[in-house]
Amino acid sequence: MTPQQTHYRMFAGYNKWANARLYTSVEVLPEADYVADRGVFFGSLQGTLNHLLATDRIWMQRFTGSGPAPDRLDAILHEDLDGLHAAREAEDLRIEGYVRGLDDAALAGRFSYRRVSTPDMQSQALAPALAHWFNHQTHHRAQAHAVLTGLGLKAPELDLLFYQRLVENGMAQGWD
Repeated sequence: MTPQQTHYRMFAGYNKWANARLYTSVEVLPEADYVADRGVFFGSLQGTLNHLLATDRIWMQRFTGSGPAPDRLDAILHEDLDGLHAAREAEDLRIEGYVRGLDDAALAGRFSYRRVSTPDMQSQALAPALAHWFNHQTHHRAQAHAVLTGLGLKAPELDLLFYQRLVENGMAQGWD
């Protein structure tokens, strides 16, 4: 496996791990706190977590040409947290499988897609798009983390470095 393949596999594993930790923290909240507008970009934890699933599905459809994809970035795919959590876990497995199947030729390639917000066609290199995608997930998980901390909860450790140390010590799934 090449360094570039290792890099993106690490991010797919990290993404799954961080989402699992975040959902474990969110699940203890009363429904009112889960759906309340907290001033983050997609309003509530419900809106933020749904946005992450929606955009992951959008990008996966762009990358693979298959799978469901909403036509709005603010789509509420699941009103209930249990349904959203199950869908999140399934999507994270799908993401890991997709990334594990990428070789250097695919990572060096390009793909084309239509944006959700405009009918414009875009064409871009795959590797930088993957970097954007994983960074986008981290950005919105940080918003959810801030909401949890603002509610006075001990939010989970989500640092990539923490995940890397766990993998190195055999305490989390690796990326090889």
